[in-house]
Amino acid sequence: MAIERLHQTLRHLDQKTRLSILHGPKEPELLSLHLGTLLDLQAQRLASRTSLVSRAQNVRHSFSSLRARSQEIARGLLSLGIRHGDCVGVFAGNCAEYVELFFACGRIGAILVVLNVTYTPEELKRAIAASECKVLFITARIGTRSYDSTIETLLDSNGATSIPGLQKLLLLRDDQTTKYKFLPTLRDIISRGHEVSDTALQTTELAVSPHDVCNLQFTSGTTGNPKAAMLTHFNIINNARFIGDRMALSEKDILCCPPPLFHCFGLVLGLLATITHGSTIVFPSDSFDAESVLSAVLEEQCTAIHGVPAMWAAEMQLIGPQHDFSRLRTGIAAGSATPRQMMEDLGKKMSLKYLTNTYGMTETSPASFMTSWNDTLERRLATVGTILPHTSAKIIDGQGNIVPIGCKGELCISGYLLQKGYWKNPEKTKEVMIRDEHGTLWMHTGDEAVFDEDGYCKITGRIKDIIIRGGENIFPLEIEEILMEHPLIMNASVVGLKDDKYGEIVASFLQAASDKRPDDEEVRSWVRRRLGRHKAPKHVFWIGDPKVGDSYPLTGSGKIKKNVLRELGDTLLKESLAVRQS
Repeated sequence: MAIERLHQTLRHLDQKTRLSILHGPKEPELLSLHLGTLLDLQAQRLASRTSLVSRAQNVRHSFSSLRARSQEIARGLLSLGIRHGDCVGVFAGNCAEYVELFFACGRIGAILVVLNVTYTPEELKRAIAASECKVLFITARIGTRSYDSTIETLLDSNGATSIPGLQKLLLLRDDQTTKYKFLPTLRDIISRGHEVSDTALQTTELAVSPHDVCNLQFTSGTTGNPKAAMLTHFNIINNARFIGDRMALSEKDILCCPPPLFHCFGLVLGLLATITHGSTIVFPSDSFDAESVLSAVLEEQCTAIHGVPAMWAAEMQLIGPQHDFSRLRTGIAAGSATPRQMMEDLGKKMSLKYLTNTYGMTETSPASFMTSWNDTLERRLATVGTILPHTSAKIIDGQGNIVPIGCKGELCISGYLLQKGYWKNPEKTKEVMIRDEHGTLWMHTGDEAVFDEDGYCKITGRIKDIIIRGGENIFPLEIEEILMEHPLIMNASVVGLKDDKYGEIVASFLQAASDKRPDDEEVRSWVRRRLGRHKAPKHVFWIGDPKVGDSYPLTGSGKIKKNVLRELGDTLLKESLAVRQS
């Protein structure tokens, strides 16, 4: 009896002392090739199979035609004087030319700088200057919005570029109305490229290494000193491959991809995952439009779809009995945590029974954890899955020590997927990419997470978003999930607002599921019944109310800008206090 109790104690201690460090499988082996070679191999193998559909343009590419077009543009870039290591900027919505340019740059060792279309003209100018783009491709319109005023800020009074180092401004598409018809177009440089021989192109391609940087992605706003992650061919090709494997993508799959190509979600988890697996990618429109997404899924007979919570919410509002989603089976829910209720609704309303979750960040190409299509519903609801191949992860405390399994801490990532660093910014690179005592380089994500005994990871929040109320840590995601279980609440974002007594207090910004909504006390009571009293929102704001706004402030990739909500909440409280005191 005593021996058995001792064994139980020892087993308990052993479980407690297991550390939160994981290593992914070593199979399949990593691919070592560049983007041009990848497309060539798939074109040889799949030739006439459809690789890309851009519905707004009525353009369809086979793997062979996409390859040919990328070669034509590569020649055109060489004719402009673009060489290995030069930066080429693109500011556009999702379209066929964006994809063609991406592979063309990859062929010749140029770096495609994907620019966020939500940038103001000043932010765009700073990003172009910071990345030292030699040429910029821009579109005159994205969706219903004209960008003529943006183009105007990039030109001087003589029609030349106004940004030092930017040699040329070109229109990516020539099928759009603009007053800047005098600008050269992509079609023009393709014509120029006819002077460049096959031999010259082949020689250039042979000099490209899989470990060369092929893509710059800005990770945040461009005020002050913008950060651009340097991603290599090796990074993103392998990451896309492992992503497609977890989704069980095949040549029979057709992926609807609303997320933008200027973000890793659209570019790597969408486009490149379909290229590595011989699948078809469908762009429903050049910018997000829920109705276009539903039409694309039905008319193109899509089997997979990607999205972020804001996209899913907009799509589900439009779903009616006429929509048949029986062919849909999988996709990726990413960008920010997808609430439990939303995941369950997607399974019921859109037939996404095998929808996967993924976790990543731009600096890790992007994905490090992902659920599998055949994981249990509970796993796919509650976690971001298990670690991907050739990747390591650990969770550390504030002193850098690895914490025991089941304990929260900062998530750190290591492996082939790490960025080369931030472009021309060694100081910021050193802040987040740190070698341990064994010489292993780790990316410190800034996200709080916990591992379970089976190696599944749960993201518990962004460390900087944690609310510290009277010295106690409160995790917004936990409250958001509870709020969105309420039948009258469609979406919720929880932030901490300044408070003289507690330092910070909980506030919620809610979106109602219909015209009817619960009163503020019912919202608080709903949270109190499931969580501690201190986690109930003291202040409740509703999207659609005066001064709050008609929609959540979103990043270009669909994430809610919590910093904007914090500022808005603090401002509204100050105004309310001033009114009461007057």
